[in-house]
Amino acid sequence: MTSLRSLSPSLTRITTAAAVGAALHIGKGDPDKVDQTALDFSRAVLNQTEVDGEVICCEGPKDNAPAFSYKEKVGTGTGPKVEFVIDQVDGTTAASKGKKDAISALACAPAGCLQVLPDDGYYFKIATDGQSKGKISPDMTVEEIVQTVASQKHRPISNFTVIMLERERHNDLLARLRKMGVRIILITDGDIAGSIVTCLPNSGVDLLIGAGAGAEATIAATAVKCLGGTMLVKVWKDKKDDANRMQRLKAAGVDIEKTYTEDELAKGNEMIFAASGITKGEMLDGVRFTSSGAIVNSFCTRLPSGTIEKSETILKFSGHPIYSQIT
Repeated sequence: MTSLRSLSPSLTRITTAAAVGAALHIGKGDPDKVDQTALDFSRAVLNQTEVDGEVICCEGPKDNAPAFSYKEKVGTGTGPKVEFVIDQVDGTTAASKGKKDAISALACAPAGCLQVLPDDGYYFKIATDGQSKGKISPDMTVEEIVQTVASQKHRPISNFTVIMLERERHNDLLARLRKMGVRIILITDGDIAGSIVTCLPNSGVDLLIGAGAGAEATIAATAVKCLGGTMLVKVWKDKKDDANRMQRLKAAGVDIEKTYTEDELAKGNEMIFAASGITKGEMLDGVRFTSSGAIVNSFCTRLPSGTIEKSETILKFSGHPIYSQIT
């Protein structure tokens, strides 16, 4: 039987397919086509993959966007029993507008290992490398978080770099970070990649901070855990929340005061994260179409080995069971 460890190339093929599908519609202004084609291509490859799989969460349903179905059975049914959290396009809007930082990403682990927070509002996220593990908390001020991480990395504040989503909800955080004098990278979409680059040596990015969606938190936490970093996630309480949100979260089993760690969102010591670039970003280059196919850059990491694999796939569309439909 196929082992989970040996699945890495197969899972990269899934995100590669999604990236190509999404890239066909870069800059055309139609986010649904971006999502739908990425979904069609990735589902086709996933269902050829030797797993007895189930998609326990995916991005899209809340916004009525194309997405995998909840608890959708995937794979050939003959391999290891696994679950997936999939975001076939993290950065749909960015891709549809021809902007940076769109990727396709997934997390895979044995059934019962991945926890996804409900897609109901936002969650405050902190991600950085392992040097600050156990030393930071979402209950600290942003100034204390930055100072602690900078101290652990022996990095002067003037050379310290924070990455965050460019959102109105982050205006206060942004003003305080600018007052501190840190360097800031604002991204229009894609806090999965933003979390991961904080854990990559020589990326030049030290910390991700800010509020984003729940599914991406689990996907990012899987990668961060594989890379030896730390990720902290807590319910973001916004003045724009409707009055019943906290009760809904409690009813869904969420502890609204708890800080969830990478070890709770991605349990155990056997898991895989895979991603492929759609548009050029901080982590991956975007899809480049050629006269005969496309070139796709991907990233995969897994436990227990902690292996990191970076790859460049050169696709030829003619005669290919998935891509031959592209004209």
